[in-house]
Amino acid sequence: MGIECLIDWAEAHATLLWWLAAASVLTFIGSLIVVPWLVVRIPQDYFAHRRRPERARQHWPLALRLAYVLLKNALGVLLIVVGVAMLVLPGQGLITLFIGVMLLDFPGKFRLERRIVSYPSVLRAMNWLRARRGVAPLRL
Repeated sequence: MGIECLIDWAEAHATLLWWLAAASVLTFIGSLIVVPWLVVRIPQDYFAHRRRPERARQHWPLALRLAYVLLKNALGVLLIVVGVAMLVLPGQGLITLFIGVMLLDFPGKFRLERRIVSYPSVLRAMNWLRARRGVAPLRL
């Protein structure tokens, strides 16, 4: 039973496997474009403050702020889902997860962000992406 059963299952679900392979390739290519773009957009001193800096969006009309927050959180959830998938599929899973968390709004988020970025491997990866685009490194 073992390998023959697996082969039979793969043959019976060939279409599903092709869709999963295509999604994996698209996710990988998308992450190579979107993740560096988002990392470069983080202000250099974003993590250097003890508290989150004031935002210019506080003066926007309520409807515009609400739409912005809803879209930003939807994108954050999408990036978290894609980041989790990239932990087993090709792509930059940890960085994608981090960017997704950064887009969400929840209590204690800034402390969590600072803690994650303080890991040398994460900071090194993010600063490497920034250096490739000619942007100053993040300061803690």
